[in-house]
Amino acid sequence: MQIVRHSQQTLKTALISKNPVLVSQYENLDAGEQRLMNEAFQPASDLFGPITLHSQSDWITSHPEAPQDFEQFFSDPYRKIPSPDKHSIYIQSIGSLGNTRIISEEYIKWLQGYCKAYFYGLRVKLLEPVPVSATKCSFRVNENTQNLQIHAGDILKFLKKKKPEDAFCIVGITMIDLYPRDSWNFVFGQASLTDGVGIFSFARYGSDFYSLRCEGKVKKLKKTSSSDYSIFDNYYIPEITSVLLLRSCKTLTHEIGHIFGLRHCQWLACLMQGSNHLEEADRRPLNLCPICLRKLQCAIGFSIVERYKALVQWIDDESAGTPGATPKHSREDNGNLLKPMEAFKEWKEWIIKCLTVLQK
Repeated sequence: MQIVRHSQQTLKTALISKNPVLVSQYENLDAGEQRLMNEAFQPASDLFGPITLHSQSDWITSHPEAPQDFEQFFSDPYRKIPSPDKHSIYIQSIGSLGNTRIISEEYIKWLQGYCKAYFYGLRVKLLEPVPVSATKCSFRVNENTQNLQIHAGDILKFLKKKKPEDAFCIVGITMIDLYPRDSWNFVFGQASLTDGVGIFSFARYGSDFYSLRCEGKVKKLKKTSSSDYSIFDNYYIPEITSVLLLRSCKTLTHEIGHIFGLRHCQWLACLMQGSNHLEEADRRPLNLCPICLRKLQCAIGFSIVERYKALVQWIDDESAGTPGATPKHSREDNGNLLKPMEAFKEWKEWIIKCLTVLQK
């Protein structure tokens, strides 16, 4: 295991900058916010630690990138900023997200609520769910998994056409595996920063994606017709568990972070770290490091205290009851399903520690 540890001065410069204008901007932040962000360059901090690399296949080792400090983010001429008339994040579900209509509806509402808290201050709106056929995308059977996949680039074109006038961005979410081009095995997600669109799949976050011989799975490799979308009818959907919800929240907020102009983080353990595989994605925390937090705050203009309180409220809302997965065959009535929140316990405890620092 390798630890990526930067000097205190390097982290301080990455966070605050040496540009007098940006230094002054930092000094004008609330005292509690400065106190929290200064934890970035405190070696003994128990809130923000260094990045750990576990193998040569981890992102930083296999995808060398120039790090992005706050000044580089702030000065990026291509960075998109929300405006009063483009102040909404839209979420478009493609295909079913759960094994019943109620589960699908509740799951996307949970993700909507999480995004509202994470990107505090922006509106997050849901578009009417659409079947795969509405996108007119190409699809194929993956040679390795024998599972169906839909073409990410085609979905991005579909979303660009659907983007509402008041949208800062529009993101598609699906439980169907994605591929970006014929030569690639798969991709978790793909985005166009210039167009403000993205598509993300949660399919491989299901606990049995690689092992289950499930209903609807394509058992015989064959050339699929790009016009016969009936093959997606009753297609396999993973059971909604707390871990799947946590992984979905991570992916959604990481990729939307890119649309805001945040590049992969190489400073501290952070949601914006890249990930090459599921094990690395699971090691990545839900929180932003102080450098990426300052970037997002600069883009949106939220109070960090109010943002953290909103996240705690999202975790607490409707989280009582028996923990565990939502049932595979829930009764479709007017009652709401309970969010499976046990995987978010450490995240809540971490936020409360941050609030203590902020409110001293």
